[in-house]
Amino acid sequence: MDRIQIPATSRSPLVDFDFPAGRLLLRGESYPEDAAAFYGPLLQALRACLEEEGGPLTVDVALSYFNSSSAKALMNLFMPLEDAAEAGREVTIRWLYAEGDDTIAEAGEDFAVDFSHARFEMVQETAA
Repeated sequence: MDRIQIPATSRSPLVDFDFPAGRLLLRGESYPEDAAAFYGPLLQALRACLEEEGGPLTVDVALSYFNSSSAKALMNLFMPLEDAAEAGREVTIRWLYAEGDDTIAEAGEDFAVDFSHARFEMVQETAA
């Protein structure tokens, strides 16, 4: 599975899905005009990756803002990760949020309740 790298825009996050290394990253803001069109190919690639035998997978989600259609797209990405963890794959989702950003932290906590097999970690990032 090839690595997927998409630079951030003013409306969509940086994407770095390094499947061979088992590290997936979304960072920035997410309110693309068509979230399904943006996230659809990523979901397809993720599902293909999960069908292959593989080692641990870590997903870093570091979004400073996202809209409701992006939230739905994130949940669509998270569901196959939870399924893979239930089937025995080691999956960690790391929800990164800025110190003091209660809105993004609460959103992460809301997502976290949907996981019982994958590890979901809340990670506060401090300003450098």
